[in-house]
Amino acid sequence: MYRVVTGGPGAGKTTLLNALAARGFPVQPEAGRAIIQAQQAIGGTALHTGDTALFAELMLMWDIRNHQEAPAGTVFFDRGVTDLVGYHLLLGREVPPHVARAAEVFRYDTVFVAPPWPEIYTTDAERGQDFAEAVRTHDAIVAGYRRHGYDPVPLPLASVEDRVAFVLS
Repeated sequence: MYRVVTGGPGAGKTTLLNALAARGFPVQPEAGRAIIQAQQAIGGTALHTGDTALFAELMLMWDIRNHQEAPAGTVFFDRGVTDLVGYHLLLGREVPPHVARAAEVFRYDTVFVAPPWPEIYTTDAERGQDFAEAVRTHDAIVAGYRRHGYDPVPLPLASVEDRVAFVLS
């Protein structure tokens, strides 16, 4: 069963996924942060603040690979292929046909969405968006998933333990 945890930046997705991994569940890592770290290390331009088209393509390929290489059974994904539909919507672009097709081919059984949560939101070396952009990102990602037939399940604004219990129920 493929379950994706998505939403805007700084909403507690990775913390939840780390807790699920600590309980033995396989977790497929987020593309964006790894790509940003690699691009910063090499002076690359495939960034949310640089070549956004290249950044989107790298994330798409990463997420497709994550989907293809996921083990059997229950797997949690830190974002998914369909997030790239939302990313294009966030940027005010038409969703490229190959991105829309990828969202139809690489499906998930359940989509959990971490809503914007100002009390826990912080920035760091890879997350430079302000909270208003985090909210816009959340809204665009939810719209992208709905566009592809999903009914995203909002996570409660609750402790990590309560979020884990919610996801596992």
